[in-house]
Amino acid sequence: MYQRALEGYEKALGPDHTSTLNIVNNLGNLYSDQGRLKEAETIYQRALEGYKKALGPDHTSTLAIVNNLGLLYSDQGRLKKAKTIYQRALEGYEKALRPDHTSTLNIVGNLGLLYKAQSQLKEAETIYQRAREGYEKALGPDHTSTLDTVNNLGLLYSDQGRLKEAEAMYQRALSGYSAALGSSHPKCLLIVENIASLQPAQGSLSLQGLIVKFANIYN
Repeated sequence: MYQRALEGYEKALGPDHTSTLNIVNNLGNLYSDQGRLKEAETIYQRALEGYKKALGPDHTSTLAIVNNLGLLYSDQGRLKKAKTIYQRALEGYEKALRPDHTSTLNIVGNLGLLYKAQSQLKEAETIYQRAREGYEKALGPDHTSTLDTVNNLGLLYSDQGRLKEAEAMYQRALSGYSAALGSSHPKCLLIVENIASLQPAQGSLSLQGLIVKFANIYN
């Protein structure tokens, strides 16, 4: 479908028109979702060059493609390159929008995930805290974007052995997700699994027991 649309836009508007480039980006997203990462990279690079030419390097449409490339490089394990790309996107969004805009915070969160993947846990914590505080201010403490960052902090604390802090983050995320999405939502069950991973081997509830316990609490 996207290929057919792309051919039509190229014929009607030209290969460098922004409407054409939107289709190019969508095709890149499709390839990325399908795991066709080399093809996605080629497509994203085309979109990036087109947007830079049409709108400039600091336009938000250009920066969105920069972020897509960062996600792609992260998925490929090319973490140094992903970090450079994310930092470029972050600087651009801070300049074009503002530091606490949700689009900026999305990049902040991506950088946090990257730092964690590189075992730069102090840096990841600082970044996650910035994202959490920003989302709380922009969207509220119970928005799912805020809760995603709360859960990420829980995962980080768990990796650092800060288990009480990890459980507190998980409990907050679980309460918020249950209210926003329902206690049977997969995100809630994932949090329950995270909590179960913190339980001592002796005397702990089974995962199924935890699921029943928290289902009773949040229903």
